[in-house]
Amino acid sequence: MIISLVALAGFTAAPDSKEAILKRIKAPMIPNKQINITQFKGSSNNGNNWKPAFDQAMQKARKGKGGRIVVPAGTYKINGPIHFQSNTELHLQEGALLVFSAEADHYLPVVKTTWEGTFLYNYSPFIYGIGLKNVAITGKGTIKAEAAETWAKWRDQQKPAQDESRDMNHKQVPVEKRVFGKGWFLRPQLIQFFECENVLIEDIKIEDSPFWCIHPVLCKNVIVRGVQFNAHNLNNDGIDPEYSEDVLIENISFNNGDDNIAIKAGRDHDGRASKRSSQNIVIRNCKFMGLHGVVMGSEMSAGVRNVFIDDCSFAGKLKRGIYLKSNADRGGEIANIFVNNVSFGEVEDCIMITSKYKNEGQGYQTDIHDIYFNNITCQKATGTGILVEGFEEKKVRNLSLKNISIEKVNVPISITNAEGVEMQDVWFGGKKGLTTSK
Repeated sequence: MIISLVALAGFTAAPDSKEAILKRIKAPMIPNKQINITQFKGSSNNGNNWKPAFDQAMQKARKGKGGRIVVPAGTYKINGPIHFQSNTELHLQEGALLVFSAEADHYLPVVKTTWEGTFLYNYSPFIYGIGLKNVAITGKGTIKAEAAETWAKWRDQQKPAQDESRDMNHKQVPVEKRVFGKGWFLRPQLIQFFECENVLIEDIKIEDSPFWCIHPVLCKNVIVRGVQFNAHNLNNDGIDPEYSEDVLIENISFNNGDDNIAIKAGRDHDGRASKRSSQNIVIRNCKFMGLHGVVMGSEMSAGVRNVFIDDCSFAGKLKRGIYLKSNADRGGEIANIFVNNVSFGEVEDCIMITSKYKNEGQGYQTDIHDIYFNNITCQKATGTGILVEGFEEKKVRNLSLKNISIEKVNVPISITNAEGVEMQDVWFGGKKGLTTSK
């Protein structure tokens, strides 16, 4: 089957150029002071628990106004979280393996965090920092959570806490009263920087997490580069920037049990009240494998704006390639999204944009507009090649689809409740040497 579709509408440019965003993004400045973690081996209980050693190293960095904590090759069992200090880099040399315990009590007391887009207090993420500047995790070492089966059991027990947190969100309960933790079964994230500036995560390997893997929240000037994922626990999203701006994600090798990248901006009232959109994000030179390639939503009530996805390809199967999702509880907008030069192998749906995720909600329809796709290829879509669905009262608008080729497809295209749609050189079933009309 061959389909050619021609231009229908014109569009406006994004507020910030990709070049301007990249010019602003800088690596953190870390003092040239080295702290070797083995200095504190005496506090490691004969190597059975290195948490006190990492705590002491972080405090030494704090007192010295920063530094580089070097972790040589070896296995480091850690019974509890590593809490970062400003102006500090955690450098894992090749062969270093940090193994975090699966004993939930090790991650108490609770800390301020978010869980599925709701602000609350919960178990500490395994590596955590709040209100910091100039922080980095680098090197060729590996970070992993042990006992995947332990954390997997929590998902079947999380619904009471999940429902309670969402109810508190909707009722605008003060965050200080949203205390979860012990007995509530909300799994902690692996790495979370909260309200931080100048963040770098580079070259490390991540093998499994209780929940999302890398989660910058309310952060500015973030670089995630050269990370390799082999993370297959339940809900092991790779990189989930939330309420964050000026973010560069590049040269990532994904192999995740859930979304590779999910750009978020809060759930429902919490998101809308924050007025902190996730914006000015550049994703480039990544290889996708897992559930979905790049997702925006569904927790995006403060808005997702000005995102550039360039020169990415696939390392394996995905369910969806590019997936924009919201529902009538969210509000906000998804706007000024640019996807260029991206290739997928086998997927269920290549491009999916929906305002009706799970058919939930009422009263806060999301404005999805100014979305641009150019030079997208897909080998096989077992579901739908391109699926777009807005609301009759709030249509998806200003959608550009150019130079798209999906070689094998079940349902080529479905567009409902959209306006200002431009299609040019869109092919299903292969070009077979023919040209489209302009």
